[in-house]
Amino acid sequence: MTLSDNTALLLIDVQQGLDDPRWGERNNPGAERNIAALLAAWRQQQQPVIHVQHMSQEADSPLRPDRPGNAFKPEAVPQPGEPIFQETVNSAFIGTALEAHLRAQQIDTVVLVGITTDHCVSSITRMAANLGFTAIVVSDGTATFERTGPDGDHHSADQMHRFALASLHGEFATVRRTNEVLAEIGALAPDRP
Repeated sequence: MTLSDNTALLLIDVQQGLDDPRWGERNNPGAERNIAALLAAWRQQQQPVIHVQHMSQEADSPLRPDRPGNAFKPEAVPQPGEPIFQETVNSAFIGTALEAHLRAQQIDTVVLVGITTDHCVSSITRMAANLGFTAIVVSDGTATFERTGPDGDHHSADQMHRFALASLHGEFATVRRTNEVLAEIGALAPDRP
């Protein structure tokens, strides 16, 4: 798959509160490094970058707007002019102008990175595909946490990550690795002001 000239990088919930130990074991400790590499490449090529910030309404969440954990991680701090869409649910297409922004900018493809693979990344990916956008999820630019199912079975963070990617690939998105996407973004000519 080749990237469209109208491809945006969509960074999802790359926020400090997701380092809180309450979430449990996390997979892919290199996700932030890969996110930073993709972000640098997008900026160098002057391609659109969009940030999603989770504004939790949960009383004890570290992602609440009044908590330090709501802040972006250093690897993903928005630069002036890069839009930020603040979500209060698991999809930035709900209650925001994200879809309108993508359409106004004639963006037809989104490359998704961030946290967590099986929650916000998955929800946003599914909605993007259902709205007619081409979605590419970066497997090593996403991460998630361990979970316990309703039956009491424990699923490791890596299992949850792999299952989430498997359910997205081929149906809602194409799953790629950072090095593949970097090779393609470098081939795009910068044509944005």
